[in-house]
Amino acid sequence: MRDQPELDVLLKTEETFPPPPGFAASAELSDPEVYDRAAADPEAWWADWAARLDWMEPWDTVLDWSDPPHATWFAGGKLNVSANCLDRHVAAGNGDRVAYFWEAEDADAPGQEDRGRKAITYSWLLDQTQRFANVMKGLGVGKGDVVGIYMPMVPEAAVAMLACTRIGAIHNVVFGGFSAESLKERMEVSGAKLLVTADATLRRGSPMPMKASIDSIFDELEEMSSVVVVNRCDTDPPMAEGRDHFWAESVEAADPVCEPEPMDAEDPLYLLYTSGSTAKPKGIMHTTGGYLTQVAATHQMVFDLKDDDIFWCAADIGWVTGHSYIVYGPLANGATSIMYEGAPDYPQKDRWWQIAARYKASILYTAPTVIRSFMKWGEELPAKHDLSSLRLLGSVGEPINPRAWLWYHKYIGGGHCPIVDTWWQTETGAIMISPLPGITTTKPGSATVPIPGIEAAILDSEDNPVEEGGGTLVLTRPWPAMARTLFNEPERYVETYWKRYGPDTYLVGDAAHIDEDDYFWIVGRIDDVINVSGHRLSTMEVESALVSHPGVAEAAVIGVSDEATGQAIISFVTPQDASNRGDDFTTELRQHVAERIGKLARPRGIYYADDLPKTRSGKIMRRLLRDVADGKALGDVSTLKDPSVIDDLKAQISGG
Repeated sequence: MRDQPELDVLLKTEETFPPPPGFAASAELSDPEVYDRAAADPEAWWADWAARLDWMEPWDTVLDWSDPPHATWFAGGKLNVSANCLDRHVAAGNGDRVAYFWEAEDADAPGQEDRGRKAITYSWLLDQTQRFANVMKGLGVGKGDVVGIYMPMVPEAAVAMLACTRIGAIHNVVFGGFSAESLKERMEVSGAKLLVTADATLRRGSPMPMKASIDSIFDELEEMSSVVVVNRCDTDPPMAEGRDHFWAESVEAADPVCEPEPMDAEDPLYLLYTSGSTAKPKGIMHTTGGYLTQVAATHQMVFDLKDDDIFWCAADIGWVTGHSYIVYGPLANGATSIMYEGAPDYPQKDRWWQIAARYKASILYTAPTVIRSFMKWGEELPAKHDLSSLRLLGSVGEPINPRAWLWYHKYIGGGHCPIVDTWWQTETGAIMISPLPGITTTKPGSATVPIPGIEAAILDSEDNPVEEGGGTLVLTRPWPAMARTLFNEPERYVETYWKRYGPDTYLVGDAAHIDEDDYFWIVGRIDDVINVSGHRLSTMEVESALVSHPGVAEAAVIGVSDEATGQAIISFVTPQDASNRGDDFTTELRQHVAERIGKLARPRGIYYADDLPKTRSGKIMRRLLRDVADGKALGDVSTLKDPSVIDDLKAQISGG
């Protein structure tokens, strides 16, 4: 990177970044008193946000916390999510407003002029949602039934989700890169009655079968009676007569009117399966009124949403980030978003910047893993495009290391965009700890403080609150978007999240520390801790030290068994310069980590790769790195973006 010395200086000075004066002056929230107001009466705070939604029947009580950890928000109230996301905007005369600028992966390919880019309006979404809701009703799906969704990033995926909410069905979205076996497990344990999928998904320009690849699972899913297939790639998938139906024909023939079902605020909205400490995924269950209240509120307050913003959450609908900040939060707020189907580097590594410039994106929300990839590819790529429309940047998915934060600020935000580094989880449903861009002075690498209405703390090894220092992150009062249970596993819900500290304190599962300004610094998962000679080191801490070296683009750290020390640190590194792989560079990195953390944190082994094993959503698959280091057979690799990187690492380790 050309200006690496400048970033080094900023890192050493630990500079903080107050809101730019012009930004703060026009911010939706600019007075710090909102924190005091929310703390004085959290229920009134959330009730004010809930009142911005359309309710079919008013609630009786805001919060019932009489039987922790079981919370009830807005008891007695009834509403419909799709009506709040679509009908009310159309009724207000905003039907022609663009909900999504959809960009296909192959938008610039020959013959894609009419298919590659679409402006999806709120009127179109409402029409398609009502029609598909009627399609599902015609196939026997009703309130309380589970519907599986296994789709590429196409507008029909959002329609399917919204149609479920319209009739009170519970959607269970599975990331389109998961294997047939993973899909089968999630459909089986949830008792899904119908599956929405596509013939194929594009992957780096080539159609990859979806329907054909999962066709064998349906004989084992006794409760699944119907499959609806979106024709994305014209691959002529196998279709079973009576069971399988094409989306387009079904929707075109459906009644265009479907009245929204009144849903109790505590009725289930969706299931989303997430990794557990065991091999069995956890079925996170979110409900209707509280979830929609908090995702709409946080989308408004954290991103300082304006009427003319073009919002780009560059995630996948298959993850909770996509649920909350591609679908429900933005649509509830009547926002215009960008939805992109493909990878960040296809067909070229500046694809994102082309898209941001084309649609004049004003807010970009993405993951640190992707930012570090952009760093590796160089600031020359974004510099080729006009990104002056950007006014706010966001980070999500994992802690962002300070160097990546500063690069993002300088080369993507032009040095003038506030960055909201957001912490939250699938289980929390919505953002919990984050700057408010018109108020908060940010520190690179810190998620700063809980948003108004949220209470968090750090507890030490004796369960006492830490005023300054490290420990275990907990949440100390209920919040509207909190998961209500694990699907069909209520005991596991209590055991996993509420047993350690008692039923009124939520165990996050992350280690963190708090500084002299009461800012939270998320370190990483508690279970991602390496114990070296009795000293506990977070993998994230070591990774952050490695990527703070100017020659490192990306790093992943794991712990392996060691007879002498109990565990040892193994690092996998992508260098900025591919030629930096020798013993001298390894020695330099080990010394750098020793200087940043201490000699105990020096990796025993460092292995190099042009890229690290990642899912197609950009998450590093540390599980595979552990298997490679231990010489174990690899598990499911169907979600890997580039399986060849594993072979290179195997060769290095076996040769070492």
